[in-house]
Amino acid sequence: MQFKELGLSEEILKAMEKIGFEEATEIQSKTIPLLMEGRDVIGRSHTGTGKTAAFGIPAVASIDKARRNTVQVIILCPTRELAMQACDELRKFSEFMPWVNTCAVYGGADIEKQIFQLKKGVNIVVGTPGRVMDHISRRTLKLDGIRTIILDEADEMLNMGFREDIETILGFVPEERQTVLFSATMPEQIMAITEQYQTDPVVVGTAERSRTVDSVEQYYFDVPAGRKTDALQMLLLAYEPKLSMIFCNTKRMVDELTEQLVSKGFKAAGLHGDMKQSSRTQVLNSFKSGRINILIATDVAARGIDVDNVDAVFNYDIPQDNEYYIHRIGRTGRAGKTGAAYTLAGGRRQVTELMDIARYTKAHIERRDLPTRDDVINAKTSAVIEKIKGYADSGKYADYAKVLSGLEAEGYSVNDLAAVLLGMRISKEIRTVPEFITPVTRRGTGRERPEGIGKNRKNVKVEISVGRQNKIAPNYILGALVDATGLAGKSFGRIDIYDKFTTVEIPEADKEHVLDTMTGTKINGHKIKIKLYEGRERNDGKDYRRFDKKPRRHSSHNNTTKRNSKRYQ
Repeated sequence: MQFKELGLSEEILKAMEKIGFEEATEIQSKTIPLLMEGRDVIGRSHTGTGKTAAFGIPAVASIDKARRNTVQVIILCPTRELAMQACDELRKFSEFMPWVNTCAVYGGADIEKQIFQLKKGVNIVVGTPGRVMDHISRRTLKLDGIRTIILDEADEMLNMGFREDIETILGFVPEERQTVLFSATMPEQIMAITEQYQTDPVVVGTAERSRTVDSVEQYYFDVPAGRKTDALQMLLLAYEPKLSMIFCNTKRMVDELTEQLVSKGFKAAGLHGDMKQSSRTQVLNSFKSGRINILIATDVAARGIDVDNVDAVFNYDIPQDNEYYIHRIGRTGRAGKTGAAYTLAGGRRQVTELMDIARYTKAHIERRDLPTRDDVINAKTSAVIEKIKGYADSGKYADYAKVLSGLEAEGYSVNDLAAVLLGMRISKEIRTVPEFITPVTRRGTGRERPEGIGKNRKNVKVEISVGRQNKIAPNYILGALVDATGLAGKSFGRIDIYDKFTTVEIPEADKEHVLDTMTGTKINGHKIKIKLYEGRERNDGKDYRRFDKKPRRHSSHNNTTKRNSKRYQ
């Protein structure tokens, strides 16, 4: 349905044309006429379906010019980002309606500036429940003139513990009002609110053929335990998305992954709830402008981010809720464009969890093999060669032929010089391609184990810069090694814990891999250094260990460590 068929004013249609909106989405075409009639509505809609316009257009259309300095519409959102985003959208819809004044109120921002804006006179307030309650208690926000209250992503607000705040706010709103609720799911708490606070609501939903958008191709990769970061790095290098989002389940993982990717030269930044508002705003602006092209975020922090040109979404962690998966992949494939969603599944359990999500969302998530290091290097090499050919055809660097002639005169051959320059250019492109060691299968069992395990293998020792003084236990050491390297727990031999350091026996064949993957990791909160163990000697040449406190000796083959290591294999 066209927007011009929905009975909207000329001012709104003009704004729609400027934005580029012509065809209304399913949720918009169903919801807008009902809201324009003043009906209470329950909208079941997911991210990416256009629900902000579904309630935002009727909201700006409802504003009474004669009461332009009275708050007539209030919209509650679960997060600051979503509140800011919704407020920005409403300003676009009302660009040619000067009597419509909107204001966003949310925590983490200067409340005095918000108070100043409210005192100037606004008629639509978009805010988070906590900050709205704060303004009500300060008497800087009066709700006695409210005609419409909208709860956006109501299920998420309830998950975040805002039910009491929502009910308190509803108590300040006149009983004669329009109450609108949008939610991706309909749990019992939502139904209780609708029964208590809505009058004869109309339920509006989108078609249930699929809960994810068709414009997003969905894939997953079965990744060896502890190798997700390397796998993600390989995918970013292989697919080279111009703009991508990576989702983690915890704030700590966002910080750690951001640090790891930035250290490898990626333009990445993290976003989570513990960050100051100024930092969050700076990160979002950098992402939207393209100054950074990788945004790593938690599910809650990502709410309200609305960027149309996100090429790919990566699920570093399996989402903790089926709906989170829908919200995540809805960040790509927008505005008529296609997108891709890639999920990293670490082992059979996570693959099973992902298949449950696929059944719930009625989507096909295709399994793919990770690109190999050679695949990425070959692709990078081909790209460099094609670029060189293009420059050669264009004659862009023809002036440097004189420099080349001068080098030839000094005795350097053209072939040697070309090989050096090509090598320098390609080396720059492939310097961050990880060494990804894929486990091999033990013949006849179908169980995977790393190459090099066996009774006759050769071991070496590594020294890790944490010990008893750091309250380190053997299971901490073994767990960190397994998580970082992807090797099975029984790959490692004796673990000796001293006061200030720990030594571990590792397979000699894997020493470079262990040193590379463990460098910069944390054990029990301590960032560690790791190196090959050469023994510690005093001036008399005797082993330093004899002058330290007696170490604890542990073996990954003793019963205690076997029990601790089972969950890592």
